[in-house]
Amino acid sequence: MVIRPWVQSGRRWANGRCRRHRVLLTVRSAQDERIQRLVCEQTEVTSNCEESPKPTLEDASSWGQSFERLMKSPAGRGCFRQFLRTEFSEENLLFWLACEELKKETNRGVVEEKVRQIYEDFVSILSPREVSLDSRVRDVINRNMTEPTSHTFDDAQQQIYTLMQRDSYPRYMNSSIYSDLLLSLEQQQQLQQPEKPPETS
Repeated sequence: MVIRPWVQSGRRWANGRCRRHRVLLTVRSAQDERIQRLVCEQTEVTSNCEESPKPTLEDASSWGQSFERLMKSPAGRGCFRQFLRTEFSEENLLFWLACEELKKETNRGVVEEKVRQIYEDFVSILSPREVSLDSRVRDVINRNMTEPTSHTFDDAQQQIYTLMQRDSYPRYMNSSIYSDLLLSLEQQQQLQQPEKPPETS
């Protein structure tokens, strides 16, 4: 079966601009200020309009327990996305997020349009953001495209999830991006702790 490219009008559903708001903190030294800049953005709007809040130290530490914990956290996905950008593999997370949004949709007409847009953005060999899928999964998608549903990309989404879990996630855990984030959050927590009053004799 040959899937023809679709022409879209207006704004592409999977595109969007990230708006970043740096955390403004009072710091006690220039070194503290440098570290604080490494904290994840307070709010980041991803391509599917998902808001990613600034993580707490507890949140960020929990991401090291499992990939599932990371992916269940909006802040975790936002910080993981920053890392994927450095590896030029951000499209994997964007595809996964797009599939998650698709599965929430119940309107048939909207489902069909989103399926076509996801195909064009992430599956088509003509797309600059094509994700890496094996031939079996591509065959499944091509069959599903005849009757698009909110689960058209389930197999593909699982394959990309597994790819990120086995490949990108371990590298993120061992990266300076993650270690610097933990350091900055620890520093922030220390700055926010009230000073102990001087002891009186």
